[in-house]
Amino acid sequence: MKIEANRDVCIGAGNCVLAAEDVFDQDDDAIVVVLQEQPSADQETEVRNAVAQCPSGALSLVED
Repeated sequence: MKIEANRDVCIGAGNCVLAAEDVFDQDDDAIVVVLQEQPSADQETEVRNAVAQCPSGALSLVED
């Protein structure tokens, strides 16, 4: 699984960071930063929750 983030769509809500703080962060403008494009298997549930909770739809997953 690979995470894709459309930073142009991100509204800076921060739900992704709250759901998976080891995988996502925000820059100085509160825009999403993906820390791990290919998270480990034990992070999968958190990452899926983060993607589902993104209010702008800026995050997506590409399955292997």
